[in-house]
Amino acid sequence: MLTDGVFSCQFEVYGRVQGVYFRHHAMMKAKTLGLRGWCMNTAKGTVRGYIEGRRHEIDVMKEWLKTTGSPGSNVERVKFSRKREKEGYGFPNFQVRCEGYEKPPIQMKNPISNSGISR
Repeated sequence: MLTDGVFSCQFEVYGRVQGVYFRHHAMMKAKTLGLRGWCMNTAKGTVRGYIEGRRHEIDVMKEWLKTTGSPGSNVERVKFSRKREKEGYGFPNFQVRCEGYEKPPIQMKNPISNSGISR
């Protein structure tokens, strides 16, 4: 049987959302609402995340993500997955994730093998 009122939703926020403390503000808002889950930067300049909690609080967070964000952010659009009912919580709290951020490979202009340096 499903736990009364536990729902989940994924999101991705587009616009100026990196380097403006967006993830920190999202974490603080989620914790204030009693939501659990995570958010993280992506290599394409967006912020992705997952929230779980009561339906009303998820709706409040979705509206915050679309219209407020951090003071220095400029949210252009937000994509949300469909809200799904869950069998309890999967996370103990809401956190900012650092792992999983995919950085593009570093391009070296003059790798040692082509630099003419002899060994």
